[in-house]
Amino acid sequence: MALKSTIFKANLAVADIDHGYYADHSLTLARHPSETDERMMMRLVALAFNAHKLQSVCAGDATLGFGAGLSNPDDPDVFLRDFTERMRVWIEVGQPEETPLTKACRKADEVLLYTYGHAAEVWWRGIENKLSRLSNLQVYRVPAATAQDLGALAERSMQLQATIQEGVLMLGNNARSIDVEPLRWK
Repeated sequence: MALKSTIFKANLAVADIDHGYYADHSLTLARHPSETDERMMMRLVALAFNAHKLQSVCAGDATLGFGAGLSNPDDPDVFLRDFTERMRVWIEVGQPEETPLTKACRKADEVLLYTYGHAAEVWWRGIENKLSRLSNLQVYRVPAATAQDLGALAERSMQLQATIQEGVLMLGNNARSIDVEPLRWK
């Protein structure tokens, strides 16, 4: 019998000072059996960093949410789709191969990749030249230690505050806070 995804609920209060965006998001995250807490929380971080685009890109008339993730590799980890069903923002997390990123760049106006983990630098050196031609792709690196710390915030029911100022996300609950400062590689 196949294992089912574990459902996590998150109430995320976003205060994006950099973009003047302030909103509460009630989110449901389905964690695939092969997905780690670390990766799931990276998806949440990616959403928080880009939540302002609901207003700045789509004037509030769009859907920001999580894709099917690991259970469907043709679906983004996080997406912003406008009311016409146009894919405005496609976000991936991890270290994908070139082909899925190329396909995503054809389907969406903007593609963002948040990579993390100890092998990220090796992965980047091997794929950087292949991705250089994708003009609508941005690649960000989150330090491995930060990503590991994020995994510790994962709970089945989460109350999280996300404050973004000067490109740094401060994500926390009542017990602890973690600073996430991604480095832009592309």
